[in-house]
Amino acid sequence: MNEMYSMGLVLHSWSAVAVLVMIFLNLFILISAKDLAKYKRANSLYWMPLEITVLGSLLFTGIVMMAAKHLDFTIENIAMIILGVILIVLEAKRLKTLKYLSVKKEHAFMAYKPFARTILQAEFVLVLLMTLWMWYI
Repeated sequence: MNEMYSMGLVLHSWSAVAVLVMIFLNLFILISAKDLAKYKRANSLYWMPLEITVLGSLLFTGIVMMAAKHLDFTIENIAMIILGVILIVLEAKRLKTLKYLSVKKEHAFMAYKPFARTILQAEFVLVLLMTLWMWYI
């Protein structure tokens, strides 16, 4: 049982690193993107499903670890649950705004970029702080 719990912690840690990498990758792609139509297509086909899958793996491993600890709610666990909800809400706001962004409007992408960059930077900082907090407790 102890080996399984240790493996779950390792998987959860790697999932947190994968979420950080995906957020950074999304931020890099957003900054380097020039064409809204290509960005929307690549985002809807590749990056959004991949990021949601990685975030799902983080949340799933967290749920499994909570079950392994018999649903022992500590401050750390409550903070991770709140962070998970915040990440889902922020991603939903970012992706909903992108979905309804008109390709025909000339400066729509330039107006969207600072909004999305702010959200991605906030997500990156929040996940990084939570990861550092958990690794150094």
